[in-house]
Parts: sequence; C-alpha cells; structure tokens
Amino acid sequence: MTGLRAACVQMRSGTEVAPNIAAASELVRQAAAAGAMFIATPEMTSLLDIRPGMARPKIVAQGDDATLAAFRVLADELGVWLLLGSIAVTLEDDDRFANRSFLIGPDGKIIAQYDKIHMFDVEVGDGQTYRESRTYRPGEATTLACAAIGRIGMTICYDLRFPALYRTLAQAGAQVLTVPSAFTRVTGEAHWHVLLRARAIETGCFVIAPAQGGKHEDGRETYGHSLIISPWGEILAEADGDEPGVIWADLDLDEVAKARARIPSLGNDQVFRLDTSTDA
Repeated sequence: MTGLRAACVQMRSGTEVAPNIAAASELVRQAAAAGAMFIATPEMTSLLDIRPGMARPKIVAQGDDATLAAFRVLADELGVWLLLGSIAVTLEDDDRFANRSFLIGPDGKIIAQYDKIHMFDVEVGDGQTYRESRTYRPGEATTLACAAIGRIGMTICYDLRFPALYRTLAQAGAQVLTVPSAFTRVTGEAHWHVLLRARAIETGCFVIAPAQGGKHEDGRETYGHSLIISPWGEILAEADGDEPGVIWADLDLDEVAKARARIPSLGNDQVFRLDTSTDA
C-alpha cells in the first residue's frame, strides 16, 4: 500500500476514563467517516490527572483496561487501523506504570505496542514540576511495526527530543513515525513545530503527531496543534489551536524513498572521535 489517508484525533482528556473513551470514540468515527484508514489518538487518551495519587486507583492491567478493549472493538467495527496514542497500565513487577502505545489492526487485534522510553522529568516554568520517572517505568526497546499500511515507528511525546531514537527507527525501515503527545503549552509554543519537522527531515519519514490541547481538569495546559508532516518537512495538516477535533492528510509512501534519494543522510553516518584538546 502506497496511498494512505491518515488522521490525528486531538483531545482534551479529563480525569475520568469513561467520558474520555466516549469523546475519543466519537472523533475516531468522524475520522473514519472522512475516509481515514489510519487514525491516531494522543498520549494518555483515557486519563489525564497529575494531581498526586488521584490517577492511581483508575489505572489497571492491560488485559483489564476499558479503553484498550473499546478501541479494539471500534477498530474492528470501522475496519480501520487505530493507534491508541497511549494509556497508563499497571506492571506486575513494579509499583510504577507503563506509558504504553498500541497499534490495533482493522480486525481488532493488537499488532504492536511500545512503552515510552524517555521520562519527562523537568521544570518548564508553567507552574508545574513534572517527574514522570516517579510514576512511570521507562521502556527499554524501540518498536517498529511492520503492517499492511506501512512500516510504523512508534514513539511518545518527550521521545521527540532524542533524535537518535528516530534515526534508529528510520534506518530499520520506518516510513511513518508516530508521536502521540501531551506537550505543555510553554514547550509546545517554543519547540513543537520545529522538532517535529526536524524529525521528518532528518529521517525522510512521514510524522503523525496527535496531541492533547487546552486547559484540562487537573489544571495543566497542553499545546494542541496536532500535525501531519511529509518526509520533506512540509506540514500537510494542522489542528486549529488547542480545540478537540480531527485532521487528516493523504500520504503517498513512495515519497519516503524519494525524499531519502534526494538527501541520503541515513546512509552517510561517519565514525568520528571527540578531540578535547585545548592546546593552540
């Protein structure tokens, strides 16, 4: 398959799971009605609550998660590929959770999953301090999903700032990179567009970045501006600010090879040494 209509669902997830499932499902249906065959939702689709201890009672094991179950049924019903951007799931051997993304096939089966590797432990100046590593266990492996719709490299949010991850996925054959996110308003205004375009240009991949947007029930503000970007770094579709909604674009996967032929940097890596000498 070289032609693919892809869609991003932009959300403003709240602190209760059931309303978030309902909101996401309605937007997925809108995307499917517009002809999208690959539909992606943001990071933490089912629950956004950074208030201390408030989210923990609502997080369950993967096999018991209502959002994952609902999306598997929805993918099967609509006959589409769904990227459940991420949900939090419990772990058997750790008190922390996994921030896990799922690729679901049009038959409702889980094709691939990925645990967020890079933890957002920062103070960005928005009045909040973020320490994801206290709550979430970092993933240990990249995920390249080889699907009928193409080869999809799966990442999540803060991963975006680590270009080696994306280069690894592209050199392994990724054609599409997914970046479901909940970027803060402060960091989004400064870096969202330039980082996503850079990852597309560096790798010669399409980038699909569904985002959270707006003022959330838990007090945080996210940037929105979901994006679909071409392998040449062109913005093919962008959400209108931080409002919930759907965007889509038609992807020609042949453009991946064309972009890489024009700028063959993925095959031009060099081994070099670091000279720390200060002598004149």
